[in-house]
Amino acid sequence: MFSAFREIYFYGCAWAILLSLLDLFFQNYDLLLICHDLVVMQTSNLPFPRVRVLEHVKVKSMKMELTIAQPDDWHLHLRDGDLLEAVVPHSAKHFGRAIVMPNLKPPITTTVAAIAYRESILKVLPSNCDFTPLMTLYLTDATKPEEIRLARESGVVYAVKLYPAGATTNSQDGVTDLFGKCMPVLEEMVKHNMPLLVHGEVTSPEVDVFDREKVFIETILTPLVQMLPELKIVMEHITTMDAVKFVESCPEGSIAATVTPQHIVLNRNSLFQGGLQPHNYCLPVLKRETHRQAIVSAVTSGSKRFFLGTDSAPHEKRKKECPCGCAGIYNAPVALSLYAKVFEEANALDKLEAFTSFNGPDFYGLPRNKTKIKLRKTPWKVPESFSYASGNIIPMFAGETLEWSPSFD
Repeated sequence: MFSAFREIYFYGCAWAILLSLLDLFFQNYDLLLICHDLVVMQTSNLPFPRVRVLEHVKVKSMKMELTIAQPDDWHLHLRDGDLLEAVVPHSAKHFGRAIVMPNLKPPITTTVAAIAYRESILKVLPSNCDFTPLMTLYLTDATKPEEIRLARESGVVYAVKLYPAGATTNSQDGVTDLFGKCMPVLEEMVKHNMPLLVHGEVTSPEVDVFDREKVFIETILTPLVQMLPELKIVMEHITTMDAVKFVESCPEGSIAATVTPQHIVLNRNSLFQGGLQPHNYCLPVLKRETHRQAIVSAVTSGSKRFFLGTDSAPHEKRKKECPCGCAGIYNAPVALSLYAKVFEEANALDKLEAFTSFNGPDFYGLPRNKTKIKLRKTPWKVPESFSYASGNIIPMFAGETLEWSPSFD
């Protein structure tokens, strides 16, 4: 009997030493809860057939923490007026730069308007904030090639946005005939290495809403790439495996894609679970689970063709919760937490920094941010809403607990 207890004591000490070493080695990571038998001693010389040792052991170390270069947001809606003032701090808190969408009322169609909009953004930034808005122009049937030259010379306009007329919020002034009316402008963009940012959906009522991206690739994007192979294009907020395949089929460095948190976390079931969910409604609309999985696989693969673009799109609560609610998900406060969640679940945290912080500036030919940001696996609760002068904004995952928390501490 004494030898049996001595053997148990020996194994227990050995495990204690091993766990201490593991705790030291993985001091920046949470180890998994070990919920199965770690040691089952089964020896013929013991007076009892089985002894169970350390049955439920939780190996606990310091909280998991990642340090990455500060990300940029390559697709952001900041709006204007008091809504701009309410939402810009949330993006400026985490992101160093952002490509700012031009679909205001009226839209930002000229370089002069882009410069004025930039000044209005800078004016309402929090103090001691180093956030840089990168401006864009809204392409129309009437845009002139000369405007592209002015935009490039301004030093503040970095891209031109293509909205097919009627495709999304404030797109009524968008393009009706890309090949018939915009080719001189696109050719001028090639000369000035100015990227075209594409909302990739057709708007024909004959096309099913879930097929709009696929048909756009077939009828607009593929011919455009063939006609102007030197035009840099970003396919914004991709939602389908068709978009993934298209981007991957093009030469690296000429065609890229932004990916939102919602399109890698949610599928179209999220629009209807527990009733109609207006705060999960965006355009392009959420797609099938198979498409979500294809996008997750693409972004967590380490490919340089995909980078962060939140498409954070705030609307006042009453404009979302009404008979004809606006499209758009406000995700700026939670975006980094959700990206980290997806990469962790894919066992690809080592590839997160490239997606959030490297691929975007590399595509645009801009320097990577030198500032660092930390992502800690520390649970936090998303606010139910954000109040501002004209009402309330409901963030993505309002009231829910997320696992990853970004900070500069």
